[in-house]
Amino acid sequence: MLNILSFIGICLNSFLYSSNFFVAKLPEAYAFLNPIVDVMPVIPLFFFLLAF
Repeated sequence: MLNILSFIGICLNSFLYSSNFFVAKLPEAYAFLNPIVDVMPVIPLFFFLLAF
């Protein structure tokens, strides 16, 4: 049970810290990757939901 709670805490902390990077812009050469980069912080949550 403690492992699950700590994993949830780690996921939430990583999501909160990664949300600060949304204000950063990619260089022009990588502009086509913007939609993928916007979704990337959510991907670990999909794995967490898949575990249950």
